[in-house]
Amino acid sequence: MRKDEIDGATVGGLLDVIAGRRPDHEALVYPDRGLRQSYAEFNERVERVARALMALGLSAGDKVAVWGQNVPEWVTLQFATGKMGAVLVTVNPAYRSAELGYVLEQSDAVALFLTSGVKGADFVDVLARAVPELERGAGFGEEFSSEAAPFLRHVVLMGEGDRRGLPILTFEEFERRSEEVSAEELEERKASLSPQDVINMQYTSGTTGFPKGVQLTHENIIKNAFYIGECMKLGPEDRVCIPVPFFHCFGCVLGTLNTVTHEGTMVPVEQFDPEAVLKAVHEERCTAVLGVPTMFIAELEHPDFDRYDTSSLRTGIMAGSPCPIEVMRKVVDVMGADEITIAYGQTEASPVITQTRTDDSLDRRVSTVGRALPDVEVKIVDLDTGQPVGPGEQGDLCTRGYHVMRGYYKMEEKTREVIDDEGWLHTGDLAVMDEDGYVRITGRAKDMLIRGGENVYPREIEEFLYRHPKISDVQVYGVPDEKYGEEVAAAIKVRPGETLTEDEVREFCKGEIARYKIPRYIEFVEEYPMTASGKIQKYKLREAAVEKLGLRGAEEVETA
Repeated sequence: MRKDEIDGATVGGLLDVIAGRRPDHEALVYPDRGLRQSYAEFNERVERVARALMALGLSAGDKVAVWGQNVPEWVTLQFATGKMGAVLVTVNPAYRSAELGYVLEQSDAVALFLTSGVKGADFVDVLARAVPELERGAGFGEEFSSEAAPFLRHVVLMGEGDRRGLPILTFEEFERRSEEVSAEELEERKASLSPQDVINMQYTSGTTGFPKGVQLTHENIIKNAFYIGECMKLGPEDRVCIPVPFFHCFGCVLGTLNTVTHEGTMVPVEQFDPEAVLKAVHEERCTAVLGVPTMFIAELEHPDFDRYDTSSLRTGIMAGSPCPIEVMRKVVDVMGADEITIAYGQTEASPVITQTRTDDSLDRRVSTVGRALPDVEVKIVDLDTGQPVGPGEQGDLCTRGYHVMRGYYKMEEKTREVIDDEGWLHTGDLAVMDEDGYVRITGRAKDMLIRGGENVYPREIEEFLYRHPKISDVQVYGVPDEKYGEEVAAAIKVRPGETLTEDEVREFCKGEIARYKIPRYIEFVEEYPMTASGKIQKYKLREAAVEKLGLRGAEEVETA
């Protein structure tokens, strides 16, 4: 689409324009399911689901929670809520009963759509524990009343699964209700919507404290998606492999919405598996692929990598957590995505703030997170004074523009903590910006550790250790220490077939980085504790290390 078509658009209106322009062009492809929908077919299904939502009695602004992996119904609901004005509340598939109950209650969700579950979790069972009133429901699809989730009235199962006799509609039963609402009634609803309406509520990962509902408008996510794709030079010929979860902005803004704003083809992977990604790229000749660094590492190191042809790849996005330089180089040189981009942001910014461009030099694309998207302001301010700092000086990255969230749902005080009176969102990320506006993330203010009075930034140590030929991935964090306040710890993944010792790691560091930055504690791990969106939970590494190393006493000294 063109910039003038994006201005003033709603999610539903956007799809209408493209379906009218490219009715026969492939919109959505699930190779493993044999599902191929043109834009006309996809739009028709979306309209049917939008009418079914209205048949449940949902008004514009009502909250519709979606809990599950990247199934076709999920992306259909994303655009259907965009047509009839309900707010899509995305629920992390990793959530269990207490967390699910919290989101359903805090979001005021009126309806919940869920899959049968993911490995190790039966979602219907989890839901029954979170909302015990379901057990007393009178029949399938009937409304019920819940003290735990006072607004919740409808539950719909996406795909196959045992409903356990609970008042849960199948998706087919739900979709049939579209016959109760006319096309004219849906058109009337669409015409009543504004680009400034909240249409999406993303719950932050909750790596610390309770998750917060980030309210995003049509304008927030459409413009952000459009400019992301412009940085990638996406067009109708592009086929985008989306293995990142829909529940996160990475999946539903950088993935689905980005692809649709550029009239391309969405090729989702239902649940991340490195071989499934390679297979999708190979079979569907995908031209772009998305992922967090750990995903790209898993793909590159898959034993059958050479069986798959990734030569169709041109671009993509690596984001979600710090992007190791060496991994980036391999994505370019080995996978062939020579126009891969790096994106940086956070959910509160819809989510992308800065991004590299396809024509940036490789050096820029491996050493920075790019420059501000169009219509986005970025400044770096001193952590103590709040005043802007000069080029090359470190400070808190702040951003302002169309992309800044409406605020945290029902949390005005928390909103004021991150958005100041002038509309600047304070990210809490430490960064430096050069004279040309290119940004380098140097760490997170709360991730910084202080060892004996010296500020230590884990990102700097991680980038150094990535140079070691035997190291596949590394996470550096702080643990309490009675003498120095904090000590440096590292959790290291070793490349397949290699062996590595703590002494080798320290010898590699000696003379290359300051002594106080060399990890005192080193652990070799197979996996990292992660959120479902691919963010590594360093606080869990820290907690495990404190327990394992017997540092609880030192922790008490540190926090006293």
